[in-house]
Amino acid sequence: MRCYKLEIFIPETHFSKLRDALQSVDAGHIGNYDCCLSYSKVIGTWRPLAGTAPFIGKENEISEEEELKVEVTVREDILDETLKAIKAVHLYEEPVINVIELYRTGLQ
Repeated sequence: MRCYKLEIFIPETHFSKLRDALQSVDAGHIGNYDCCLSYSKVIGTWRPLAGTAPFIGKENEISEEEELKVEVTVREDILDETLKAIKAVHLYEEPVINVIELYRTGLQ
């Protein structure tokens, strides 16, 4: 069974919505535990280009804000469903969701 680690960057104010969305599709189910994820505070930077509608920031100005980096392990069979659930609650116009294939997990 292939597994992936998702890294999702989101404002702390929207963490509970994201956590609920991940739980609704069983992301973070590891062995006899579910709802497993971790998060840490990070500083993100970006510059909205012409024609964008950013949640935070102004067009053509570099923004720097505190965010959470949420990490969760997902089985391949629910990856697409998990990505849809994340995008349904994510407020960014271009959400950063890194999908990293794992060579090994505690399940293997």
